[in-house]
Amino acid sequence: MQESPRETPQVPAMSLAGRLLNVFATPADVFQEVKTVRPSTANWLVPALILSLVSWAATAVIFSQNSIKHQLSELTDQAIQKQVESSHMSEQQAEQARAMGEKWAGISSKIGVAIVPVFYGLLTPFVWGLIIWLVGVKVLKGDFPYMKAVEVVGLGNMIAVLDALVKSLLILGMGNLYASPSLMLLVKDFDPQNTVHALLAIVNVMTFWLLAVRAVGLARLSGVSFAKAALWVFGIWAAYTGFLTGLGLLVQMAVKRASG
Repeated sequence: MQESPRETPQVPAMSLAGRLLNVFATPADVFQEVKTVRPSTANWLVPALILSLVSWAATAVIFSQNSIKHQLSELTDQAIQKQVESSHMSEQQAEQARAMGEKWAGISSKIGVAIVPVFYGLLTPFVWGLIIWLVGVKVLKGDFPYMKAVEVVGLGNMIAVLDALVKSLLILGMGNLYASPSLMLLVKDFDPQNTVHALLAIVNVMTFWLLAVRAVGLARLSGVSFAKAALWVFGIWAAYTGFLTGLGLLVQMAVKRASG
């Protein structure tokens, strides 16, 4: 009897939970599957929801700490004092400005805590997805739809979830609102207005991990090497980070000249 050819066993598709977890260890396998299977909204929506929930919970714990409340109050007082000095207010006007500043600082911080995680989780898949799609299809000559890039970036945002957890633990452990897994840990008294300190804060290990995962996704979708994909991803990030940093420096210089 003629022996029938052996069938190659097919690897079963990952579950959503498997994709969310495996993106930490084997992102290439996750993104290869994303490329070949049918589109799934859950791939970008669920990480966004997880990031929002984790950020809300972590922030609630952080702002319940007395040391953090004290630091936030000091930062608000310092900002108000600078405005008072530059405006040459009377003592009565200064007290009114302080009262209003503390009130609005509390409101704005709560609004920011509620909105920023949702904004980041829902916006980055589509913005960075567009970047990856344009580079992958128009430059690297890959062949994949835009929504595949959105799914890749969305799944990669699980690294941002871990970043939120690590940053929250550092803030609680150090009692410093600016603590992060970056070179700012080498600075004893971190000052966000200090240019050198701000540059050190940019060198963040979690940011580089996230960019590397996005580069893996671009490489898988486009069928190019990781090195070529990473050159584009890190290059684009460096370009807009440098632009924003330079813009911030120009604003600081303009404010100093105006106050002087």
